[in-house]
Amino acid sequence: RRLENELENIRGAGTWKSERIIASRQGPHVRLTSGGAGILNFCANNYLGLSSHPEVIRAAVEALEKFGAGLSSVRFICGTQSIHKDLEEKIARFHQREDAILYACCFDANAGIFEALLTPEDAVLSDELNHASIIDGIRLCKANKYRYKHMDMEDLEAKLQDAQKHRLRLVATDGAFSMDGDIAPLREICELAQKYDALVFIDECHATGFLGPNGRGTDELLGVMDKVTIINSTLGKALGGAAGGYTTGPKPLIEFLRQRSRPYLFSNSLPPAVVGCASKALDLLMDSNAIAQSMAAKTQRFRSKMTAAGFTISGKDHPICPVMLGDAQLAAVMAEDMLDRGIYVIGFSYPVVPKGKARIRVQISAVHSDEDIDRCVEAFIEVGRKRGALP
Repeated sequence: RRLENELENIRGAGTWKSERIIASRQGPHVRLTSGGAGILNFCANNYLGLSSHPEVIRAAVEALEKFGAGLSSVRFICGTQSIHKDLEEKIARFHQREDAILYACCFDANAGIFEALLTPEDAVLSDELNHASIIDGIRLCKANKYRYKHMDMEDLEAKLQDAQKHRLRLVATDGAFSMDGDIAPLREICELAQKYDALVFIDECHATGFLGPNGRGTDELLGVMDKVTIINSTLGKALGGAAGGYTTGPKPLIEFLRQRSRPYLFSNSLPPAVVGCASKALDLLMDSNAIAQSMAAKTQRFRSKMTAAGFTISGKDHPICPVMLGDAQLAAVMAEDMLDRGIYVIGFSYPVVPKGKARIRVQISAVHSDEDIDRCVEAFIEVGRKRGALP
């Protein structure tokens, strides 16, 4: 009865999250079981369009046929295949790091690092708007916990000064923040870390593959690849879109995680088909930066047209383009109106984002055409006027 009451409260607040069911491949155009073909998809993390790339699919099939459906085991027992080691080496090379370790997802990578690495003698300093997986990972560890205001370097410095009494200091931040589309000031963070003898950890799930000249992420974009100690990221977004996560960094750290990281030790190894997908995606990125570079113009097209129409778009120069609306019910009904016009977007509200910060998060993909983007903007203008979000 208590749960039924809670569910009714969620519905009444307009924050109920319905799941739309896709009956086709992921891509810029999808088909839903509820009807309608050619729906324009503007809410997937398929940044580079690789989840349906023919070479990526072919690599998955080949891995499936050669290595089977799965290992039925964790890595240290009998769950490591040559393709797992090859992918870890490729990830480390892509990020220009010494080694890498695979997880079932980046949520597991974030759950596995802080508890293993940090002790009650240490301190972790976390941006207040970090992803839930970072927050949960930090909760699991016994380190002294500091939370600094979002991208506020004065507050971070004050917290670092207070944390000098601890043995080790680790600054943890998203590289690109998934709800707001803003990018961490990594140069300044690294300068403070150097000044106060701290290490820097970044979660690159919404940066790997398309930020920076070669798509290597936020640290490449901001020129601090040699100053960031630890990178966690995902294979489930730009890098093929299937599943999987990883940590990459100094070799002793990676070897230590293989011995102590609980999600790694107690979870089955990645299925071969997933490994094949991600490996081919990395090949495509390292062969050419053309796909990664195609994002900037398309992102700018959407942001500039929406801003000119009168919408407030959070963040800057990132393909995550949150259309800020404030009201949860308005975000939900506008998303439904958009679907009626053939545009698949989702309203975000509490507890995914803070109360009063409801928005429709639009995500641009390299495989969206200019015509796709213009059609999305036109639908937003029509729905915005209908619902009073625009004059």
